[in-house]
Amino acid sequence: MNPSLNRSFPGPALALAQQLQDAAAADPARAIAFQGSPGANSHRAATEARPAALPLPCFSFEDALDAVKDGRAGEAIIPIENSQHGRVADIHFLLPESGLAIVGEYFMPIHHALMATGDGPFAAAYSHPQALGQSRRFLRDRGIVPLSHVDTAGAAAFVAERGDPALAAIAPAIAADLYGLKIIAHNVEDSADNMTRFVILARDPLPPAALAGQSLVTTFIFEVKNIPAALYKALGGFATNGVNMTKLESYQQNASFSATMFYADIIGAPGDPAVDRALEECAFHSKELRILGSYPQGRARG
Repeated sequence: MNPSLNRSFPGPALALAQQLQDAAAADPARAIAFQGSPGANSHRAATEARPAALPLPCFSFEDALDAVKDGRAGEAIIPIENSQHGRVADIHFLLPESGLAIVGEYFMPIHHALMATGDGPFAAAYSHPQALGQSRRFLRDRGIVPLSHVDTAGAAAFVAERGDPALAAIAPAIAADLYGLKIIAHNVEDSADNMTRFVILARDPLPPAALAGQSLVTTFIFEVKNIPAALYKALGGFATNGVNMTKLESYQQNASFSATMFYADIIGAPGDPAVDRALEECAFHSKELRILGSYPQGRARG
């Protein structure tokens, strides 16, 4: 058994996770690792993005990435940002540290259901912090206290295991079927257009031949030099070369708050002269620039 399963999933989820792990272990090259219990949104994303793959549940994001690094899975699928609740915590640190390459992206509409063993009223609802944030108004209006759990489907399994009628879970509707819960309300997310972007990672980047003729995204991180206007100069090359930057986020590299890293997406890939010039100019004004991957667009920008 994967050691992460022993220390993680609630009892109702453990048996299902073990079945999926056994299937993945028989053909690891086809396995795609995801964070969460069976029935989590990442499980659904894995099966939709890679229908022929074998989903491998992992307790944490680190476990999912390690499964690829250790050869227990060919790929991992990780949520990176949500249209309503922003970026997924810690993911900007984990992706660069993993040493893996981004080879794809997948956009998935997110719908949550409130589920429980009884009919209510409910004192509290468990779920992943992202799902709780996406359902904040629904919970507040009903006086239900949000309680954090490691993942959505795991929260459903935990509520089923506890058997307390005052407890509910917010999770994908399929989790109610898997763990014997009653759906109290569908579509409890506060926004009807709730969408999560996932990235797919592998040990090696996609070869240029696999990228030819497609509309591409390149993701990279960089740290500008600690001089006035360094960020302005680093970004100027994208404007002058007509390269569309669709995402730019900053995060602190360490507790000293002296090293700010930037995470960016651009349209295009190295090999395109305009992209090469823009990246070269950015690198000139940076202490570090590292490409995390070039991959086909999962959804058109703009």
